[in-house]
Amino acid sequence: MIKIVTWNINSVRLRIEMVLDFLQKTNPDILCLQEIKTVNDTFPFQAFKDAGYSYMAVRGMKSYNGVAIISRLPFADEFALDFVGKQDCRHIAVRLDDGCEIHNFYVPAGGDIPDINENPKFAHKLDFVDEMRVWFANNRDIQQKMVLVGDLNIAPLPEDVWSHKQLLNVVSHTPIEVEKLSVMRDEFGWCDAVRHHYPARDSDGNEVKLYSWWSYRARDWQASNKGRRLDHIWLTPPLLPVLQQADIASLWRGAEKPSDHVPITVTLDY
Repeated sequence: MIKIVTWNINSVRLRIEMVLDFLQKTNPDILCLQEIKTVNDTFPFQAFKDAGYSYMAVRGMKSYNGVAIISRLPFADEFALDFVGKQDCRHIAVRLDDGCEIHNFYVPAGGDIPDINENPKFAHKLDFVDEMRVWFANNRDIQQKMVLVGDLNIAPLPEDVWSHKQLLNVVSHTPIEVEKLSVMRDEFGWCDAVRHHYPARDSDGNEVKLYSWWSYRARDWQASNKGRRLDHIWLTPPLLPVLQQADIASLWRGAEKPSDHVPITVTLDY
């Protein structure tokens, strides 16, 4: 069994004690973090080693962005990609000894205005997703064992947001973002592991709402429950038969000094 977690931690140094508590309680094999918000020199390597995670691939930058993969399993290789001509530390990948690749992404949030002419950040986000699609199409085969995780900053389904109608013009759920992410997923053949395990509709046809992010602006995140599923784990077809479990650990949003995102876990039986 391999248990893989993705979590936008919104500063690993600020929340290292919470992360260590999570590791102790849930015992994953691999933890992928986004928005670590620290340079490599100040990343808490020793704290993770002391917790039993000896293998780390880290790509940090001061105060912003940054991604990391922390693991009990050794890496045969690690590498990082840049998109849209920016070295802004939004991707890191490792290859395990059996050849399985794990790609950890932090897709740009895209600002507040869903217009590429008025908002360069939104244009950057759309271009980033396009380049992700092209890179996998040109450099990888769908029959390879691969896991894509991260804060993709897009909630693709109506059941992935608290109100589909009210968020159609809100960055993260606009039709153009949803279309680009869906094309990237479907053209290559990725499987959305969480929605494979928890379909958007139950057997009676009722919505199955899933969220991984709740704004800090809500006074009581649990009472308002205005969330979005921005964090994802995708699998290539060779890994789909061994998918055993998928979980969104929403209770960690209620931790002391929490991230606005919560951990997502998949368990693979291989």
